[in-house]
Amino acid sequence: MAGLFVISLALIGTSVACPFEESALNLTGIVCRMTKPAAFVLNQQTAQVIQAAFRHATYPDISGEKSMAFLGKVAYGLTNIQINDLSIENSEVDFKEDDAIDIAIQNVTASFKGTLSYGYTGAWFVKLTHSIDFEIESSIDLQINTKLTCAKGRVAADTSDCYLTFYKLTLHLQGDKQPGWLKQLFTNFISFTLKLVLKGQVCEEINLMAQLLANFIQDRAANFLQDGAIGVDISLASFPVIKANYMESHHKGLLLYKNYSVVFNDSMFAPSLLSESRMLYFWFSDQVLNSLALAAFLDERLVLTITGDELREMFEMEDTEAHQGIVQEIFQGTSYNDSLAKVWSLTPPQITLQPEGTIVKSSVAVELSIVSQGAEPTVVLYFEKEVTVTIQSAYVEKKLVLHLADSVIEPKVFKCALERAGDDRSLRHFLQKIISVAGIPEVISRIEPALTSLMDSKGLNLFEIKNPEIITKEGYLIIQLDFGFPHHLLVDFLKKTL
Repeated sequence: MAGLFVISLALIGTSVACPFEESALNLTGIVCRMTKPAAFVLNQQTAQVIQAAFRHATYPDISGEKSMAFLGKVAYGLTNIQINDLSIENSEVDFKEDDAIDIAIQNVTASFKGTLSYGYTGAWFVKLTHSIDFEIESSIDLQINTKLTCAKGRVAADTSDCYLTFYKLTLHLQGDKQPGWLKQLFTNFISFTLKLVLKGQVCEEINLMAQLLANFIQDRAANFLQDGAIGVDISLASFPVIKANYMESHHKGLLLYKNYSVVFNDSMFAPSLLSESRMLYFWFSDQVLNSLALAAFLDERLVLTITGDELREMFEMEDTEAHQGIVQEIFQGTSYNDSLAKVWSLTPPQITLQPEGTIVKSSVAVELSIVSQGAEPTVVLYFEKEVTVTIQSAYVEKKLVLHLADSVIEPKVFKCALERAGDDRSLRHFLQKIISVAGIPEVISRIEPALTSLMDSKGLNLFEIKNPEIITKEGYLIIQLDFGFPHHLLVDFLKKTL
């Protein structure tokens, strides 16, 4: 097989069939780089895909005739050819710069079974009079030079440059392992035809499975970057490359949301921004993150409600007499369970990536209501703030961790239904402290599990991710990691294919 790594994680391609201008690299929003160590890991367990290619191939019947001394013409037919057993000794992979991925698979031991019919021909007709079961033992080396091309903006794997080298092809009749005249007779003139048939069918099936695998992985990648009506366009933006130590592809990363279109400015990406020390790299422009924030705002997802015990914890973070008086004034003697706080974004958040972290700026509204039994909710507080937070992100033990590094809160609008509190600076100061010390951490604590759950629903928790790092720079984000073999992807693919 072309190797699971060939289009692993869906974001690798090459240049031959890509109708792009050189300047199209400026349209890049997402980049994926996979280094040679990743290819080695993914190539270690391609045996199951190779086996699937051999088993899935349809082997046609073989027929012919041969003139033999003293016997005249002998006609033969091999039917119901099926693979019985297969094992692979070794598989190696190498990158050929600006060309292809070479996959060398040594010593594929395969056993084929079927039925051999034979007989002698007369002057006017052919009559096959004998049928016996046969088994063919073979040892084969495969050489697959995989070209990665573009089809409709997606990566396509072309493995038509495929070679099978036979260094053993032994025919056994009716289970007899000893040489005999019949075995020798048919082995001599059947083996050449059989080699051609096996090569053609196996290489055709390998190419088909490579295409299926390419589409399967890219569909998974597109699904990972989609939730509900919000998605990301991962079609190729420019010529991908194959270097001696890595493969790299460039993707548009444009927002897919209803009829909204977002145009990116010139991309900041340059190959020197990524190293080669880790297995896998993802590069994201902050324009991609900003467009996703816009879609989340338009899709009315940036709304949070806080009730009951959560409000109690926030408003009772201090236990001073002045503090208790303000709380009683706000809640008018009602229970926390009869109160509701609503927090929402008034404008699309603006995301800026800097070395110190991800900086998110947004206008936020907060509304606190009291629900009296048998009456309509009463809004006792409404205020708007310009909030800027700096977040540092990590992925630890398969959970997203967000650390609040800094926050700045600027007041904008303040409305209060309490008669005395309208001009009470102590109330404003108290609310400012509540937002800073408890409010922002509460919002972050809600976002962490929500995003982790979203990533888990896409299967990220099924990957064996090692030492992931999330690095922010001016204008872009890098995710770099090592990984183990993604067994679940291979299992899912084989289930869908076979």
